[in-house]
Amino acid sequence: MGFAVIKRSVSIAGHRTSISLEEPFWEGLREIAEREKRSVQSLIGRIDAERGEQNLSSAIRVFVLDDLRSQLEATDQRVGGAP
Repeated sequence: MGFAVIKRSVSIAGHRTSISLEEPFWEGLREIAEREKRSVQSLIGRIDAERGEQNLSSAIRVFVLDDLRSQLEATDQRVGGAP
C-alpha cells in the first residue's frame, strides 16, 4: 500500500517553502484545518512555529498522527472503551 508524495508550496512567516507529504497527511491536515475553522496554510504556520528543530514535513506528520490519536481517545471515552 503505497501513497504518492505530493509537493505543495506554501507561504510561512513571509517566505515560500515547499512541503512534501503523502496524500493521507494532506487530507488529515485539511480535515483538522476545517474542524478548527482555519486555513491549511495557517495551520502549517502554527505547526512551523511550534516544531523547534524538527523537519517541517515530519512535524506535520506527527501533528496529524497526534490529532488522530486524540480523536480516537475521545471516541473511546464517549463509548466507554478501554483507555
